[in-house]
Amino acid sequence: MLNQRSTLSLLLALFSVCGQIRSEDLLSGNSTFVSVSDHPVFFAAPGEWDSRIRERGWIIKDGDVWKMWYTGYNPDQQPLTMKLGYATSTDGLNWHRFAGNPIIDDVWVEDIMVVQHDNRYIMFAEGAGDQAQRLESVNGVEWSQKGRLDVRLMNGQPIPPGPFGTPTVYFENGTWNLFYERRDEGVWLAKSKDLQVWTNVSDEPVLRPGPESYDRLMIAMNQVVKVDGKYIAVLHGTGTPEKPREWCTNLAESSDLMHWKKSVRNPLLPVSENKSSGLLIQVGTDWRLYTMHDKVNVHLLREKKTRLR
Repeated sequence: MLNQRSTLSLLLALFSVCGQIRSEDLLSGNSTFVSVSDHPVFFAAPGEWDSRIRERGWIIKDGDVWKMWYTGYNPDQQPLTMKLGYATSTDGLNWHRFAGNPIIDDVWVEDIMVVQHDNRYIMFAEGAGDQAQRLESVNGVEWSQKGRLDVRLMNGQPIPPGPFGTPTVYFENGTWNLFYERRDEGVWLAKSKDLQVWTNVSDEPVLRPGPESYDRLMIAMNQVVKVDGKYIAVLHGTGTPEKPREWCTNLAESSDLMHWKKSVRNPLLPVSENKSSGLLIQVGTDWRLYTMHDKVNVHLLREKKTRLR
């Protein structure tokens, strides 16, 4: 009988494709994301510090090593704190928790993303009270806090007090582009040259909920990638008014990072599956979609006519 590792490897081989992936392949309604397994590739550890996994984690392929940072917590441990965990993999499917987890346990860290820049890792995350913050590391394990992000209105004044979270950063041509949400009521864009002060390009959101039902109530951005000259954002949203809400993963496209058009193929997966906090990772000429709340699942982009025999 095949074990889980062998089964996942076989599925990837059967799903392999040739040819360059284009932005149209991601955005059009002619493709779909197919799960590589009926089971998550990473999940919570009952009874441990990470007995629950929360919101967006982050995955990168660094040479031959896949690296994942994730937020874990135990609701039975007080005071309740969101802690940072770390795991590695050789294939992005079979993960091993770092023996020294949690790697951050003294401050609140959740809804994270990581950028590799100038021989260091830069993390953007929510802190306590949904306040966006920055951390840095040279090895991905030991992190130093750099403080709350200083975000300003167009006139240079600080943005109004209140939560601002799900920080998503895209670096290009010497400029840092920060997307952030406020109570999931919209996504704003601010820019910085030095990581110290971020200034809104507009004091109005660049993305809003709706009008479709899948994200008509709340929206947030998880990631920006660039494919053949086009920016593609991975979003999550909900149209579920009652709690617990069902969240779904979606895409939008832009030519300038400010004006966005949501994909006609949204949502990428059925709303009923409640898979959110998505990340797109290119592997060769293929794309993997990882959804990460509250477990990590992997899906592959395929033409709709593709079927596993």
